[in-house]
Amino acid sequence: SGRQISPCLPLFCVPQIFIIALSFAYFSKALTGTYMKSSVTQIERRFDLSSTHVGLIDGSFEMGNLLFLAVVSHFGAQLHRPRLIAAGCLLMAVGALLTGLTHFFMGFYKYDTVIQVLQSSNVSIPACCERESSSHMWIYVFLGNALRGIGETPVTPLGISYIDDFAKAENSPFYIACLQTITLLGPMFGFLLGSYCAKLYVDVGYVDMGNVTITPKDSRWVGAWWLGFLISSSLLLVSSIPFWFLPRSLPKQGDETDTPTPPSLTLDGAESAQSSNQTIKLTEIAKGFLPSLKRLLGTPTYFLFLCAAILKFNSFIGLLTFKAKYMEQQFGQSASRANFLIGVLNLPAVAVGIFLGGLLMRRYKLSVVSGAQLSFATSFMGYLLLLLQFGTKCDNRPVAGLTVSYNGTQSVSYNGEMLFSDCNRDCSCSPNEWDPVCSDSGITYVSPCMAGCLDSSGRGKNTVFHNCSCASTSYPPGSSTSARLGQCPHAKDCSRSFTSYMAVSVLSSFINSLGATPGYMVIIRCITPDLKSLALGIQTLVTRTLGGIPAPVYFGALIDSTCLKWSIKKCGGKGACRIYDSNMYRIIFLGLITCLSGTSYFFMIAVIVLLKRQFWKADRDIKLQQRKASKESGIMVQLETQEKSGAGSTSPKLSSDKTDSTGVGKDLEG
Repeated sequence: SGRQISPCLPLFCVPQIFIIALSFAYFSKALTGTYMKSSVTQIERRFDLSSTHVGLIDGSFEMGNLLFLAVVSHFGAQLHRPRLIAAGCLLMAVGALLTGLTHFFMGFYKYDTVIQVLQSSNVSIPACCERESSSHMWIYVFLGNALRGIGETPVTPLGISYIDDFAKAENSPFYIACLQTITLLGPMFGFLLGSYCAKLYVDVGYVDMGNVTITPKDSRWVGAWWLGFLISSSLLLVSSIPFWFLPRSLPKQGDETDTPTPPSLTLDGAESAQSSNQTIKLTEIAKGFLPSLKRLLGTPTYFLFLCAAILKFNSFIGLLTFKAKYMEQQFGQSASRANFLIGVLNLPAVAVGIFLGGLLMRRYKLSVVSGAQLSFATSFMGYLLLLLQFGTKCDNRPVAGLTVSYNGTQSVSYNGEMLFSDCNRDCSCSPNEWDPVCSDSGITYVSPCMAGCLDSSGRGKNTVFHNCSCASTSYPPGSSTSARLGQCPHAKDCSRSFTSYMAVSVLSSFINSLGATPGYMVIIRCITPDLKSLALGIQTLVTRTLGGIPAPVYFGALIDSTCLKWSIKKCGGKGACRIYDSNMYRIIFLGLITCLSGTSYFFMIAVIVLLKRQFWKADRDIKLQQRKASKESGIMVQLETQEKSGAGSTSPKLSSDKTDSTGVGKDLEG
């Protein structure tokens, strides 16, 4: 007796509707996730945090996943999957809303500057006995991100398994490739939204921009990070609506009967209830969880692939989280421009690569072994291109007392005493100040005081300082003693290095993504069908637990180790970093990524070897069975021939001909 399809509106019983709805949900959640990544710098500066601290906030999304992913993947496969996805989208919308609303719980953003002190004698400096009201407001961002992670748990594993259940085996890779390609529009628009919001001042609409003395390239600038979270929350809310009306199951493509495929609706191969009104007891489902998990992790191919995925995901998350910041520190790009370039160059290349990878699998009907080999080859080529990025660099900006001495020669060590020189020794400057000015010689000074400036003219961003004693001692001889507000730009040859960096980065992204869909299909095809949903869920759970949570933290900690100048909070304590040693930043950042990626290839090679053995053995067994069946068929034909030959008394030749004809007929029927 066949299973009945859940009742639904005719429009929502069409499989394509589910794919469209899931694509929009993927788009919305991907947009929100990448917007969070693009806002890391803004959140770091707004809450005056270190990279380690902001990495912990970024990892809270995976912490939310950790709590529920395994349970949802197992139980959800046997419950109403579309409605679970709808509830998840709704929860993500609430999490994004909470993150964005944090901005309205805080006062106006105040950055440290000495401009007002120089231009007004009536400015009073508050005592440090009061605690800042916004000192712990980052906890709301942490909780909102974690809530978004909890809501995301049912979307990926249940959505993919739902598609694979009703789609033909040859169409499933193509559908997943289309889904992932559409999904990549989310990150593209997420980075573009991040670029736009980073241009806007955090308190836009509430302050007079004429009084703001910093620009988007300043390390104290904070964009309107909260705005993007409110927009993404609205998208997530809309994406949840269609799933409430979708049926629990759909008919298998190519199946004439209206019976959905059984793997996702059965437990350990048992027959499901005849009536659609019968409920599934959670206690009965739970009994199969541990045995299923044991079978899954006991599959060597899956386990080794999981190890490779953990290392690759560590590398990917570290790169994605701090790539924009790397472009800021290494090449002097603003956060807005860095996010814009990632959105319009890197991500379209990735989208095209993933689509072509799925198309290759469908066009040439690649086997699991061929898919694993393609995934390895493309990933390794991308890895070789990544190594070329070590050669695309810009030297440290010349900052007096940090990267160069006051006379322009290279510094050897970095400490607070290096900030002082004979030209500013009598100025009573604070080493904690960060309000950089640029002299005509191209050297940046930490503050007008450290530059030995006595006078100023102009207002806001156009402030110019005069009679700067330190500027007169710097090279070249006879240079001006004036300095303008803001850091000096990078040297002209840095723009050529940045162009080379982006070209290598885009090409590497494209080649890497070609193997994404084949690699994804390896997970689905190397295990038994009844473990498919659990396999996807465990893979997502483990990679995010061992990659998504720790990677932003230890990447951030290593980046913090290259900081040359920290901001100091009003009541003491280290805040956000103002300037990094770009050479050390490059070596540590790229070195860690290449080390993690390189180690993963040892596991990938082992996976390919095991897959070859596994499928070679399966092919050999099939051939042996076919030969055995062929021999048995031949023996039966001979016995029948002998019997008929003995029974024939007058025309043995005719009998033989008749027997041959019958034998051929039996062979054709077989």
